[in-house]
Formats: sequence, C-alpha cells, structure tokens
Amino acid sequence: MSSPFDQSRYQVRMEWGVSGLERAAASDIVVVVDVLRFSSTVARRIAAGDTVALDADAHAVSLNGAAVAARAADSAAVVFLGALVSARAVAAAVMAEQQRRAARTSILVIAAGELSSREPGAALRVAVEDLLGAGAIVDALGALGIDHTSPEAAAAGEAFRGLRPALRHLLTASGSGQELIDRGLRDDVLAAAQVDSVSSAPVLRDGVFVPYA
Repeated sequence: MSSPFDQSRYQVRMEWGVSGLERAAASDIVVVVDVLRFSSTVARRIAAGDTVALDADAHAVSLNGAAVAARAADSAAVVFLGALVSARAVAAAVMAEQQRRAARTSILVIAAGELSSREPGAALRVAVEDLLGAGAIVDALGALGIDHTSPEAAAAGEAFRGLRPALRHLLTASGSGQELIDRGLRDDVLAAAQVDSVSSAPVLRDGVFVPYA
C-alpha cells in the first residue's frame, strides 16, 4: 500500500540513508551518494580501470554509503554510486538503462548521510556534501529530460544549482570535510568538489562496482 511519504507518484525520488531506502517506494534504479569519500573514491578508481568490491574493506571505510549500497543490492534495483565528480556520467548511465528497458524507469537517489556509530539504531546526521551530491545527480537527470521529481529531489537539485559556486568552501567547511582535513586529507575533500571530473559511472554487479556499460 502506498504512503504519502514514499514518493511513488514521482519518477525521481530522494531520501536519506538505509531508513530512507526502506521508506521510499521500490525503485528500478538506486543511486547511492556518499561524497566524502566513498562514492568519490570509487568513481575515480573505476575511471582509472579498477573494480571495487563491496566487501568488508568497503564497509570499514564507509560507515553508511556501503551499508546503503548493500541494502539496495538486496532488492531488484540496479545500484549506482553517485557523487559530485560523476553526476553527469551517472545520469547518462541512468538514461542508458532506461533506454535499455524501453520503459519509464523509477530512480531513487539516496544521500547516505553520516551515522554516529555502527550500532543498530545509530542516529543519522544529514551531511551537506551528500545533499549537494544528490542534487547534482537530480540536476544532471533533469538536463536529460528525466525531470518528474519529488519535492525532496527538486529541493536537492535547487540546493546544488544555487550553491554550486561555493562547493569547495562548503565541502571544506562541513563537519565531514573538517574531520578529513584534520586527518591530513584536504586534497581529497577538494577533489570531491570537482563536478563532472570523472566520466565513468560505478554500477554494482555481483557485489563488485564496475563501470556501467
């Protein structure tokens, strides 16, 4: 039975974390956005010719992004990783998948956010970098004509468009960015703000992220 909160009336949906994945209507495609740093790192590795397993090592470095991807993989959905660096590439892959299906395809963009711990029921913190990354995906989809968006997705897209000139500042000033900078990873944060700098879209196939083709 549909719910007012499942966004099922819209083609492009947006939610937060594993709980949002469960709350939203089942979708044909799920795009998981964990900008700092899981999605950005995997996108760059895929573009360099690597593959990345969604295994214990992935879960060790990504408290929430890997968990969302793993949960999404339990469904029948095609699972992509999305980021600021790969927004256009992911949108193009989504369009290609829709054309392959020859049917209207529902898309759920999940901003991973940040979990406070690995304990069950841990609080989810809204992460500005994931909001902006999700918005970049929504914006890129809209540019391809996939623009029947839920209010949640539309708001994320407008946030990205309005704040795009300040991405470097916002990512370095964010809580996640400051945490990484304190660990000596400022360059990683700045690299994650480089919109559309990667031309490959990571898709999950049999537990491994590979380039969509």
